[in-house]
Amino acid sequence: DGGALFSIYLPAYAEELVESRAPVPSRADLTGEGSILLVEDEDPVRMFGARALRSKGYRVTEARTGQAALALLDQQDEPFDLLITDVVMPEMDGPALIEHVRGTRPEIRVICISGYAESTFRDKLSEFGDLHFLAKPFTLQQLATTVKEAMAG
Repeated sequence: DGGALFSIYLPAYAEELVESRAPVPSRADLTGEGSILLVEDEDPVRMFGARALRSKGYRVTEARTGQAALALLDQQDEPFDLLITDVVMPEMDGPALIEHVRGTRPEIRVICISGYAESTFRDKLSEFGDLHFLAKPFTLQQLATTVKEAMAG
């Protein structure tokens, strides 16, 4: 009872390489326009996001805290089309910020970003209706795609 020995014989097979005539998919247009309020307490994440979105054509206003974001909303003459906020921040977290913003601007679209899984916040965020979620870390393409989808409504 020393075990089993298996031998596998595969036939030799040579096939001419056939050049594919399938069209190469075009890259999606991820540019856009509109005014975005980006709220993120981590400077590198906020700066990356702001720079990336500006390169795609959006006007981006940055805030480091929820309180700073609320102050900007009060001062800004031009309405924001989109709020991108981190979920976990000191003093005022993302859900509290969204609640304040939606109280005065119910039409604003929202993207939540977090290093935690969406399921962690689903109960807390479900009351706000249509939200988009983007997990950290994210790429420029993931950010631009999520913003484009959110802006499209």
